[in-house]
Amino acid sequence: MNVEATEIGDHYDPISKTVRLTEDKMNSGSLTSIVVAAHEVGHAHQDATKYFPLSLRTKLVKIMAPAQRVGAFILMAAPFVTLITRVPQSGLIMFLGGFLTLGMSSIIHLVTLPTEWDASFSRAMPMLESSNFLKEGDSDRAREILRAAAFTYLAGSLMSLLNIARWWTILRRGPL
Repeated sequence: MNVEATEIGDHYDPISKTVRLTEDKMNSGSLTSIVVAAHEVGHAHQDATKYFPLSLRTKLVKIMAPAQRVGAFILMAAPFVTLITRVPQSGLIMFLGGFLTLGMSSIIHLVTLPTEWDASFSRAMPMLESSNFLKEGDSDRAREILRAAAFTYLAGSLMSLLNIARWWTILRRGPL
């Protein structure tokens, strides 16, 4: 496993087997930095032990990331294609395709939640508690940091569902 500095956010890359941390986390001994690094190492441990939800998420992201980029465009174009072609079925097919690509985002988020929880509480926290990384009394604060991070993924899941609801509302109104 490699460790590198990055500007695009803390993460583990299962393709290159690399933990990437932002400069502020790499160069700090703060509790937050230690906990975030342990969490990302938790993902590396998941990868090493072939944790199925991580493998599934990696495959889904690889397949769906390009499709998600065009999902919004497809949804915007569907009413216009229907008007231009005067074939409602073509618009319906585009509409369904757009919703499916946006829906994949929600599926990826749902797979991500147990992956993040496992990396935090089944791997990072035991590693932190069994090592000398935490000072006495830091375990509860470390758990709070991990819980807060998990809630950001929950918020991401909810945002993807709200995005679908937003598109549904926009498209129900029809073209301008």
